[in-house]
Amino acid sequence: MSGHSKFANIKHKKEKNDAAKGKMFTIIGKEIAVAVKEGGADPDNNSKLRDVIAKAKANNMPNDTIERGIKKAAGNMEAVNYETVRYEGYGPNGTAIIVDALTDNRNRTAANVKACFTKGDGNVGTQGCVSFMFDTKGQIIIAKEECDLDADELMMMALDAGAEDIIEEDDSFEVITAPNDFSAVREALEKEGIKMAEAEVTMIPQNYVELTDEESIKKINVILDRLDEDEDVQKVYHNWDE
Repeated sequence: MSGHSKFANIKHKKEKNDAAKGKMFTIIGKEIAVAVKEGGADPDNNSKLRDVIAKAKANNMPNDTIERGIKKAAGNMEAVNYETVRYEGYGPNGTAIIVDALTDNRNRTAANVKACFTKGDGNVGTQGCVSFMFDTKGQIIIAKEECDLDADELMMMALDAGAEDIIEEDDSFEVITAPNDFSAVREALEKEGIKMAEAEVTMIPQNYVELTDEESIKKINVILDRLDEDEDVQKVYHNWDE
């Protein structure tokens, strides 16, 4: 795990243009709608909605935008007909890629995702073909520049809250939890005033694949960039060592 700093990537993504920010707000808006439909509009009684709100705040979504999204979803429950679909496939040199989407049209999304892979000489595989190479974990990224605690203090706080591990990078701390413990750990750290750059349940590669030739790097970037631009794609996981 060490050496794969997530914070640098998060910071880079958040500093990208307004179109990228708009895509992230669209992603979070869909997640709010699904969370409200599944568990109601009151965050106090809906842990999934609390987690999405935390993600929204970590991505600098304004509070009024979050509240409007919740009210819109609560007032229009029947209109929320998104379903979660997952695609698994391969990029260059056997790199593993997982795509999570929220869609109201499975056929459209499947065709679009397949086209993204094809453009980078990749291919979509069968369900489960690469997911065994990843572990599902809660992941909380904390920037050192925004944290007053040292590694030992933060580790004790996180472990006491139920975290599995804390990894120190040059610029950040990475708190790892079991998926079922994620909400409790995130809320415990939040109550202590810990600011999080990112907090979500994610897929963490067991091993990373290094690409050394420019053509392979170009191809995987084509796949990832096209997936990033697709409105239905919520999250992309891969084991390329960037």
